[in-house]
Amino acid sequence: MLKIFGLEKTYKNAKKPSIKNANLTIDQGVIYGLVGKNGAGKSTLIKCITGILPFEKGDILLNDKSILSNETFVKNNIGYVPDNHATYENLTGREYVNFIADVYNVNSEDRKSRIEKYSKLFKLEEFLDKQIKGYSHGMCQKICVIGALVHEPKLWILDEPFLGLDYQSRVAIKQCINDYVKEKNNTVIFSSHDIDTVVDLCDKICVIEDGEIKQELKNSKTKTTKNKLEGYLL
Repeated sequence: MLKIFGLEKTYKNAKKPSIKNANLTIDQGVIYGLVGKNGAGKSTLIKCITGILPFEKGDILLNDKSILSNETFVKNNIGYVPDNHATYENLTGREYVNFIADVYNVNSEDRKSRIEKYSKLFKLEEFLDKQIKGYSHGMCQKICVIGALVHEPKLWILDEPFLGLDYQSRVAIKQCINDYVKEKNNTVIFSSHDIDTVVDLCDKICVIEDGEIKQELKNSKTKTTKNKLEGYLL
């Protein structure tokens, strides 16, 4: 599904790389967790995968196609929810999702059914035709999720999706993540500081520290996994 070879990323004027010789293979149909302290390199790695950031060394392949030579294909098969839930605030929720659907050439029938499905799941039906600038934090996060899923990407990436969300919103997004993988055999990359959520959701977990991949864990969803993660993050 996703393969990363020798990836290295250094920001301008930085003294050391933010990502150092990263090598990962993420299979299809799994929920893959990224954990690490603030500044460990999780968001940088994600932005390289999505094509937002260029990188100096290595390569990223999605379904055996390199982002360096097949950028359009890779981006068309990724849905991304950033940690800042960036949107166009003067648009309504429906206008925003339709704009994203236009970018990915989603036909009118598919986009209508998907908007109905996800707005119902996230209880946004009555807010779809209101401007996003009037949305709460949780509503903005959920409209970003709908925008990231409207083209049904094979790889869905979420960077700290639960920050500031209420319990009901967290449950809805967790359900959406599980369904998206189990029902459609898609893949999710999920970055979070919340160890309990990572252990609850993910099939495999990658620990990142100072830009390096320190360990990959097959998640047993037990206290043993949680204790290992806490050992890295404390």
